[in-house]
Amino acid sequence: MIIVRLIGGLGNQMFQYATARRLAEKHSTILKLDVTGFEEYKLHRYSLHCFKAWEYLATQTEIELIKGNQNIFSRLRRKFISKLDTKHPKNSWIIEKQFHFDADILESPNNVLLDGYWQSEKYFADITDILCREFVIKYQQDSQSQKFADLIQNTEAVSLHVRRTDYVQNVLTNKIHGTCDQDYYDRSVRYIAERVPNPHFFIFSDEPQWAIDNLKLDFPMTIVDCNDASRNYEDLRLISMCKHNIIANSSFSWWGAWLNPNPDKFVIAPQKWFNDETRNTKDIIPERWIKL
Repeated sequence: MIIVRLIGGLGNQMFQYATARRLAEKHSTILKLDVTGFEEYKLHRYSLHCFKAWEYLATQTEIELIKGNQNIFSRLRRKFISKLDTKHPKNSWIIEKQFHFDADILESPNNVLLDGYWQSEKYFADITDILCREFVIKYQQDSQSQKFADLIQNTEAVSLHVRRTDYVQNVLTNKIHGTCDQDYYDRSVRYIAERVPNPHFFIFSDEPQWAIDNLKLDFPMTIVDCNDASRNYEDLRLISMCKHNIIANSSFSWWGAWLNPNPDKFVIAPQKWFNDETRNTKDIIPERWIKL
C-alpha cells in the first residue's frame, strides 16, 4: 500500500497523486489518499473527485501506522497494531527534502506515506499513459464550457493563464511565488505568433478584469470566465484542449499544458518560477517546453 498526503490546490494534488501512483504501479499495490490535511487547510479543498482516478481514502489507523503522532495513546496503539501487521515490516514516512527531482523517491519501498509536492514529471513520466487515462474529467461538460470548447476546436487555439488573486493579495504567497508580469505575456504571445498562423488566444484567469485591462493583443482574444474555483476542472479541461499553451508559474496551468495531447504543441513557461530563489526549480519545466 502507498499513501500520499494531499494538500494545496488542484494542480498540487495532481503532482502528489501522480508521483504516488507511479510508486504504486512499481509495487503493483493500491494507492490511498490522505485527505486529513484539508480539515485545517481552508484555502483549498480535496479536488481529485473530478477525475477517473483512484479514490481510495486512507483511514486514520493506516496513516498513524506509518506516520504516527506524539500522543502517547496513539503511539501505544500503533505499536500494538504493528505487532499484528507482520506483512508490512518496512513502513516509513517519506517527507520531501528538496524541491528539485530526487531520484531516490523512485526506489522507495512498498508501504510508505509520501508527504511533499513532487513537482517534476521525472517522478511519473514512465506512467504517462496511465495518468492520461486517469486524469480525465468524469463529469459531462456544462453548456457554457461547451460553447468555449466548440470555439477552441475550430480555431488555432492558444491558452494563456494569468494567476493573480492569492499570489498578489497574500503577502507570504507573493514573497514565495510572485506573479508573471505583462512583459512575460507579451514575449510569449510574440513567440507564438511568429510560429503559429492565425492564433486565437483564450484567457484563463482568477482576475479576468486584469486580463481585459492589461492584455492588449493584436490577435483574436476570448476571456473564459464561466467557471469559478469550485469548477476549476472545467478550465483545466479547456486549457488541455487548446493546441498551444502559455502557462503561469502555476501547477494548475502546468497540468493543463501537460495534458494537451497535441504532439506539435508549443508550451511557453516562465523562466522564473519562484520569487524565492533558494528553491531549485531546474526540474519543474519539461525540457521540451520553452522557457521565457
